[in-house]
Amino acid sequence: MIRVALADDQTLVRAGFRSILEGEDDIAVVAEAGNGEQAVHQARQHRPDVVLMDIRMPVLDGLEATRRIIADPHLSGVRVVILTTFDLDDYVYGAIKAGASGFLVKDTEPPELIHGVRVVARGDALLAPTVTRRLIAEFASRITAPPPAAELDALTDREREVLHLVAAGLSNEEIAARLVLSPATAKTHVSRILAKLGARDRAQLVVLAYETGMIRPGWLG
Repeated sequence: MIRVALADDQTLVRAGFRSILEGEDDIAVVAEAGNGEQAVHQARQHRPDVVLMDIRMPVLDGLEATRRIIADPHLSGVRVVILTTFDLDDYVYGAIKAGASGFLVKDTEPPELIHGVRVVARGDALLAPTVTRRLIAEFASRITAPPPAAELDALTDREREVLHLVAAGLSNEEIAARLVLSPATAKTHVSRILAKLGARDRAQLVVLAYETGMIRPGWLG
């Protein structure tokens, strides 16, 4: 069972998400929060698999709440998905850098919401949709990239190739098809890259790829 916490200051939004998610046999909403401070408290109390986190909330915003959840060693298994609208895109890159595993547009269709929760719960990042690729590229362009980090030297040529495709938002299955590998082999490569670079998840791999200059903004593989 995937345990989900909802953090949004609008009661109707939370009710709508709860109704959609609890219609699935493998998802349960275990907590709700109306501000960021409550979201952090609920995460510590219930330790959900996924927190759907709005950005603009009173008391404590979603960005800071995400940082606190990710920084808490007791919540290492909790994944945060940022809920945003297009006029809040400026926050997206910062949210992923803070440790969020991706984001969803608040008016997303129910099947996309359900799929997103399942994707993040299994340890992947919500980086495949075209809008996500475009936004990450756009806001990564604000970073002055340093020379490639020394830790990238630990990667094999194949692992660097895979990292390029992860940064483009491709899933393991898409990477396998692109490189003519089995999905299991692609997954193994990604797991090794995560271990070598000490990254939490695929979202952090994207940030690292941009910040080291390995990927340039706008490159989507």
